[in-house]
Amino acid sequence: MEFEPVIGLEVHVQLATQSKMFSAAEVSFGKEANFNIDPLTLGLPGSLPVINKKAVQFAIILGLALSCEIKKFNRFARKHYFYPDLPKGYQLSQYEEPICERGQLQVTFENGLRTIGITRIHIEEDAGKNIHDPRTQTTLIDLNRAGVPLLEIVSEPDLRSPTEAAAYLRALRQLCRYLAISNCDMEQGEFRCDANISLRPVGEIKFGTRTEIKNLNSFRFVERAIEYEIARQASIIKSGGKIIQETVLFDPETGTTKSMRSKEEAADYRYFPCPDLPPLIIEDVWINQLREKMPILPWQAKKRLLETFSLSPYDADLLTSEREYLDYFEGVVAICENGKLAANWICSELFGFLNKHGLPLDKSPITADKLGELLKLVNSGEISGKIAKQVFEEMFASGENPSAIIERLNLKQINDPAEITKIIKKILEAKNEQVVEYKNSDPRIQQKIKTFFIGQIMKETAGKANPVAVNQILETLLNQDK
Repeated sequence: MEFEPVIGLEVHVQLATQSKMFSAAEVSFGKEANFNIDPLTLGLPGSLPVINKKAVQFAIILGLALSCEIKKFNRFARKHYFYPDLPKGYQLSQYEEPICERGQLQVTFENGLRTIGITRIHIEEDAGKNIHDPRTQTTLIDLNRAGVPLLEIVSEPDLRSPTEAAAYLRALRQLCRYLAISNCDMEQGEFRCDANISLRPVGEIKFGTRTEIKNLNSFRFVERAIEYEIARQASIIKSGGKIIQETVLFDPETGTTKSMRSKEEAADYRYFPCPDLPPLIIEDVWINQLREKMPILPWQAKKRLLETFSLSPYDADLLTSEREYLDYFEGVVAICENGKLAANWICSELFGFLNKHGLPLDKSPITADKLGELLKLVNSGEISGKIAKQVFEEMFASGENPSAIIERLNLKQINDPAEITKIIKKILEAKNEQVVEYKNSDPRIQQKIKTFFIGQIMKETAGKANPVAVNQILETLLNQDK
């Protein structure tokens, strides 16, 4: 019997706010343990929560981008469970009244574009972190992360393979970064997910019993964990066993999942509306203001690059993979006015140099305006592509403007036809044997001789002669009196 995996993902995105979800405590990564805390974080008696408006705004923006219904009436609930990293004994979250519902995300899979449903998006706070010290056999608690604002994005069970799950996560991460609502740094825990997996016979409509894999924080781990869980469940079913609804953890070292606890249902958490927080009412005017200010979305940007600049799908994908890449590209095009040329240089030369030197784009010594200025000189014919590469290397090393480098190294292109003609005549006179051979040869040999002369001319001019003019004038002089 063949089985079909049914996969749904619950993604937790840490929002790029300066303070926590319900208090003024700082949000920052890398501070010493228990530095970013306050009375609310510690759950001290009398401390009261206040909703972070910026976090709510980010939730609305993501909901609009995913075509969700933005709920006007929102209520926060207490989700009760006892762990040391949650001093209050409950997590402030949303339950029956989430801020966004019924959305969708279009994802490009290997077999084409497909729409993945979004069940809901809700706001909640993060828990702290338990740090286990095997040397002392103790567990330490760091509450810096406790109270950090999160969005939980719950997908419909529309995914059917580990690769589809990873593709969905990449698309969602890309969108969140485009919207500037989160850095989505997976190493810092800003983008992580829980995966729900079940199997059913191919053709069956009813879902099987699911297990939940908790806290996956890399695309590769997501794929490996789901692959293993599918194989594990299939093995159990085929041997006549039954799948138990449970929560499991993935061990990257062994590539296996381990049972953590039985899967909780909503009733286990004893949700009830938080008495310390009034309902959150979102007015239409705020939603409309945010809708009007929405930045371009990744799929819109890709379409524009393909249609406006006729870029290759590969270049369009690469330039829209990060918002900063698109912004850089647009900065270059604004100056050089040649999208295809800009894309070629950014995707090959610039990214190549950055990779070689281990630099991110925001640390590039060549800013968008400087690269735009260089390509404008290429586009106008003032310098050749070959000289431009030489100038580019100097720019990368020094950060200088291209015009200053060209002036300093005397690299300006020779465009004067009279000067080029004089240089070519001098070379032809010195190589009269090849000229005679050219006149008496078939086209194939002529092309070789012509290529030889072009090399001699470029050597003589240190690559500064206009290649188009060189080709035209050389053709004319070689065919005189033929």
